[in-house]
Amino acid sequence: MTEFNHPEQILKQFRFRLFLAGIFVVCLFGVLVVRLLWLQVISYEKYKSIAEDNRISIVPVVPNRGLILDRNGVVMANNYSAYTLEITPSKIKNLDEMLNELSDVVDITALDKKRFKKLKAETKRFESIPIRTRLSDEEVARFAVQSYRFPGVEIRARLFRQYPHGPSAAHLLGYIGRISQKDQERIEDLDMQDNYRGTTYIGKDGLEKRYETELHGLTGFEEVETSAGGRAVRVLSRKPAVPGRNLMLSIDIRLQQAAEKALEGRRGALVAIDPATGDVLAFVSAPSFDPNLFVEGIDFENWKALNESPDRPLLNRPIAGTYPPGSTFKPFMAMAALEKGFRTYGQVLRDPGFFDYGGRRFMDDKIGGHGAVDMYKSIADSCNTYYYMLGSEMGIDNISDFMAKFGFGQHSGIDLDGERIGVLPSKEWKAKTFKRPELKRWYNGETVSVAIGQGYNAYTPLQLAHAVAMLSTGGLDSKPRLVKAFQNPVNGEIEDRPIDSQQRLDLKASHVDNIKAAMRGVVLEGTARAVFAQSRYEVAGKTGTAQVFGLKKGESYKDKAQEERYRDHGWFIAFSPLQRPRIALAAIVENAGFGSQSAAPVVKAVLDKFWEIEGIPNPVMPAGKPVPPVTDEERQGE
Repeated sequence: MTEFNHPEQILKQFRFRLFLAGIFVVCLFGVLVVRLLWLQVISYEKYKSIAEDNRISIVPVVPNRGLILDRNGVVMANNYSAYTLEITPSKIKNLDEMLNELSDVVDITALDKKRFKKLKAETKRFESIPIRTRLSDEEVARFAVQSYRFPGVEIRARLFRQYPHGPSAAHLLGYIGRISQKDQERIEDLDMQDNYRGTTYIGKDGLEKRYETELHGLTGFEEVETSAGGRAVRVLSRKPAVPGRNLMLSIDIRLQQAAEKALEGRRGALVAIDPATGDVLAFVSAPSFDPNLFVEGIDFENWKALNESPDRPLLNRPIAGTYPPGSTFKPFMAMAALEKGFRTYGQVLRDPGFFDYGGRRFMDDKIGGHGAVDMYKSIADSCNTYYYMLGSEMGIDNISDFMAKFGFGQHSGIDLDGERIGVLPSKEWKAKTFKRPELKRWYNGETVSVAIGQGYNAYTPLQLAHAVAMLSTGGLDSKPRLVKAFQNPVNGEIEDRPIDSQQRLDLKASHVDNIKAAMRGVVLEGTARAVFAQSRYEVAGKTGTAQVFGLKKGESYKDKAQEERYRDHGWFIAFSPLQRPRIALAAIVENAGFGSQSAAPVVKAVLDKFWEIEGIPNPVMPAGKPVPPVTDEERQGE
């Protein structure tokens, strides 16, 4: 049977199909138009922002860290620019293999790799980590030629912290280091994340940490147009970074280094203060360490050497080392006796060479005693028996209440973290400190030891320096401070840091003059006379010898014959001149025996330098009556 095609039917089907196709095309265009309307009109702002983000990168501009200067403008901490080779771990597939290949181009030591892995453990994967710093121009050129082989590795120019005087003043300056997770949490707690974008270093210790906000500055930013490949094309806008402010210290680097030289090879501390303002002129802890070791991350060997050294170089002795004050406590005991009416200055007591109390005999330093002793002689010759008697009469609460006024057992207010308060013993302190009921009770015999600066007494060198500064000015309490002013590094403007409100103890002027005269007697005819015999400048002081509690049971103290670590600590406190003093000092030399032999020469070296700087000469004394030598018996009383 033959089939016939009907043209009209075929045409009708074609038109129907064409109509359906047209509707489909119109629908597609409709969808496209709707989508375009959605993207171009309704969601315009949203996608414009996303497009701009793809085209524009916000690059943080890290501010220059502020410098640290001494009182005369000598730089103690500065910055220098250097090239670093940095790796972003998230962009590296096989890190170990890449490091091996990179070592053929740039010299990378095993120590560099060890430090890198340590930093990698403390850093987020998408952040770059330095593998080498301070690259030479030759190394930069060599890497640049082969950089295509190492995606995720780049060379950057960065500013690095430098401490040009090395170990000098390390404990007060502190140091900076890479921002750790703990530091990051602290930054977030302070809501300062934006200000630390792009910053990799932060103050870790000392003034670098205490004044981090001032030193860091304000981070700026650049809006940079980038190509599709991420290459910077041009800078669209820029908000410059505000550099950190410079710290202008009260420290005089010349005095600082004179004290460090005098303490070289020994363990100890020295603090020198301007009594009128509280400005700290020298702040020494010996031995010291090189803060430059910490800037790029200290290696294990150096850290172990510092951390495990029996000399404890990381201990900030002026504020964290606590010691019995020994006989340097006696001038304050004498002042308490005058103020509270337990003694008069000219009252004479008989020293038989011992003091019996509570069934125990407390021996004086001098066999047979000092004989007739008034207050002047008790300080100049350092008579223990005089203070045994005084302490038993005053009682611990009278002693504790008076000593607290001079800052003993309290924070001094210095602008450094980590200050310890030490121990100012009292009945209340003992009851809170000990757990066993029989140990909570205060025994009057303990007061006898406290009165000569032993027993539970434990104070920092800064507390002793602060106390003698107050005594020298008749009770003026000026809080110790290290930072005098802030300097704008752009225009050089200086903003003085105001002195904290000063208070004055209610001390009778005649009592102050009497104690100062007795301390003057220490260097004229007392236990420190041999040290200061050749000094033309006027100085008053007090020697002290602090017993070390580690003395082996049953052994008697024999100074040089004693094992070094069991020898007594030597103290010396001083101020100069007698009226309107310009400088007050406290120095301790650990396990060095008598203060007149160990600490007093250290203080003299600093005073010599101080008066040399001030323009007052220190010539050799003309020939005259010879100064009698200080006997061992006299030294024992320190």
